[in-house]
Amino acid sequence: MTPELILGYPISTLPKDESIRQIRNWLETEGNEKVFVCANPHSLVIADADPEFRAAIHGADLVTPDGAGIVLASRLRRGRIRERVTGSDIFYGLSRAVDQGVAGRPCRYFFLGSTPETLGKIEKKLAVDYPGIAFAGAYSPPFKEVFSEADSRKMVDAVNAAKPDVLWVGMTAPKQEKWIHQHRDRLDVRFIGAVGAVFDFYTGRVKRSSPVFQKLGLEWLPRLIQEPRRLFYPI
Repeated sequence: MTPELILGYPISTLPKDESIRQIRNWLETEGNEKVFVCANPHSLVIADADPEFRAAIHGADLVTPDGAGIVLASRLRRGRIRERVTGSDIFYGLSRAVDQGVAGRPCRYFFLGSTPETLGKIEKKLAVDYPGIAFAGAYSPPFKEVFSEADSRKMVDAVNAAKPDVLWVGMTAPKQEKWIHQHRDRLDVRFIGAVGAVFDFYTGRVKRSSPVFQKLGLEWLPRLIQEPRRLFYPI
């Protein structure tokens, strides 16, 4: 289905379930790596002032409407976007979809970002929640605003050595999207998902907002209260 242009950016009109089916299809077929990112009104405004971030969004294969403002803008224009599709929706939905394997074998996950402690918790939790998914590996990059070429080389080498099907990148936006855009051609992986705080949500380090806040488009508010510095000063 053709994306809808919101503020000049191609936003997917696929609902959650169809988005998951699309990604699973990508995993089952040969071809170049596919990239998924989320978009909300705030990120689109930032992208307008950041050419590299703007290129990363335009270069992604699936840009989901992760923001009530995106859905509202589409409705006001009589567009086709009907629901939010968040990073959490994609992570949990895809994990359920591939827990029985892909193309007759276990789907292999690699996690890039966060701390060694959080990555260790993800490995243990994944084995319990989705036993059919193989934990291919994880890498905790240095916490700095800009990665050096040496930093990025180590990250790329760690991913490629593990030979995963799916690479989940859990950094802050727009850092994660820009890094993926810069290095996607060097990564030997079928699908790359920029999922931000999903690593912390999944392990319980940060509680996701209640469904009430999610529905109102205020999911950021409880996170702001929990982690004000991280949201305003992303690294």
